[in-house]
Amino acid sequence: MTVELIKAGIDDAQELWQMQVEAFAQLLERYRDYETNPASEPLERTVQRLCDGSSFYFIVESGEKVGAVRVVEDGERKRISPVFIMPQHRRKGLAQQAIRLAEQLHGEHNWELSTIMQEAGNCRLYEKLGYRRTGQVQRINEQMDLVFYEKD
Repeated sequence: MTVELIKAGIDDAQELWQMQVEAFAQLLERYRDYETNPASEPLERTVQRLCDGSSFYFIVESGEKVGAVRVVEDGERKRISPVFIMPQHRRKGLAQQAIRLAEQLHGEHNWELSTIMQEAGNCRLYEKLGYRRTGQVQRINEQMDLVFYEKD
């Protein structure tokens, strides 16, 4: 299994947005977090992210786009927001490989991210990669909380 990151550009906005909507749809249905879920964002938000100086990459496995990851750099700090794998490609270790590649490209130290606390698989993924909880938790609604991670 060969995974690579291919930088997305403004011409990729529609494709990235459609993939994001599909990838996050199940979580939106489960948690009904319409204000924060990427599946409820308009196309214009993806366009903004592609123009804001951050780096958005397609996650490509054996030539097929299977997800995406965005890296936001703020001085020495780097943040992953969002990362997603399409439903039919999950549970193959693709997100883990993509995050490692992003860390190689942008430097292995000073990372942060947040995820849904109730999604134990997401939390295990980040912890396996060396991220640790900061102790910060943000309540989104009665069903969902965001938990924050960092990696020095």
